[in-house]
Parts: sequence; structure tokens; C-alpha cells
Amino acid sequence: MIASLRGAVLAKSADKAVLEVAGVGYEICMTADAIARLPALGAAAFVHVAESVAMYGGGVTLYAFLSPVEKEMFMLLRDCVPSTGAKKALEYLDKASKSLPDFRRAVLEKDSAGLCAIFGFTRKTADRLVEALKEKIETVSVPGSERLARAGGSQLPAGAMGQALSALSALGYKAAEARAALQAVTEEHPGEPLDPESILRLALKRL
Repeated sequence: MIASLRGAVLAKSADKAVLEVAGVGYEICMTADAIARLPALGAAAFVHVAESVAMYGGGVTLYAFLSPVEKEMFMLLRDCVPSTGAKKALEYLDKASKSLPDFRRAVLEKDSAGLCAIFGFTRKTADRLVEALKEKIETVSVPGSERLARAGGSQLPAGAMGQALSALSALGYKAAEARAALQAVTEEHPGEPLDPESILRLALKRL
């Protein structure tokens, strides 16, 4: 069983990369977040690997991660969440990778609304994640601190915040992602009369 790989990055796409190890190119599936953090083509990279064997005599697919906790979270999603195979688990991990400490906190607090608003899960999926992981995710040690606003935090006021939200949407940010950043700005600067440009600048620092 392959547990890790170290080699040169030969190719990268939206959800896959090729790593050359001792003259052999290994195709690895990764989250978009992890792909973005891989070094440049030709540079050396080290990844943690989880193998997935297709049913009914299919081949082996390699799923790769840049940290042990990402691999552990993937395996938890794949093995513990009902009706979740490796590909779906990787999709869930990609959303959770926005902030694994906040994802862990949301599951422990049974915050389905936060999983929807901040990470972009559907309500049905969020409820399923909470139910499946609420007792198991507590044992997962996730480094780093929480950095995203809770879904039930300060409400975005009209006017300047609305203009900033529209500007972030025009820049291509998803609504849930933009609102989370703006909510964080609201909580960090309570009652301050910030203009749209200042709000937008502060929000972009969190995105």
C-alpha cells in the first residue's frame, strides 16, 4: 500500500497532478485547494496518500494530501459519512479546506447553518455530516485557529456592506464566502462607520 510519495511535479490540472518518483509518474487526485498549494512544475513535492480501490475489480486511484490532518479528514469523510465514496469525500474536503478548524468546530457544535453558509454545503449534506461526524471528529487534532465568522454572528447592515458584497460578487467570489468575510469585518469593527472601499479592502484580506 502506498502511504506517501516524494518526487517532482510533472503536471497539474484542476483536480489532479502527476508526481514522478524514481522514473515513474503517479497520477494523484487532490482538492483544488491542495493543487493551488503544490510547488511549481519540476519542483519536488511530498504528499500523503490514501488508496481507493474501485468496486467489481476496478483499478486503484491515489488520493493525495499535503498534510496528515487533511488525509485523516478525508478518510473520516469517506469511511464514516453514509453514501460517501472517495470522490465525494474529496469534494467535501475541498469545501472544508477553507478552514479545517472552523469545519471541525461547526460539526462539534452541530452548526448545520454554518456548514451551509460558510462552506457551501446543502442543508441535507450538512445535517448528514453533523450526524455522522459529531462524535468522531473530536479526536481529530486540527492545527491552527478558527478564523471565519459564525453563521449566526453579526448581521450585515445595509448600505456600505451591501455595496461591498456586490463588489466581491463581481470579483468572482461565491456569496457564502463573501458574506463570511464581511461578517468577520463586522465583528472586528463593531459600530465603526466604514465606507464601502474600506470594507472591501478588509474583506479581501480574509479571502
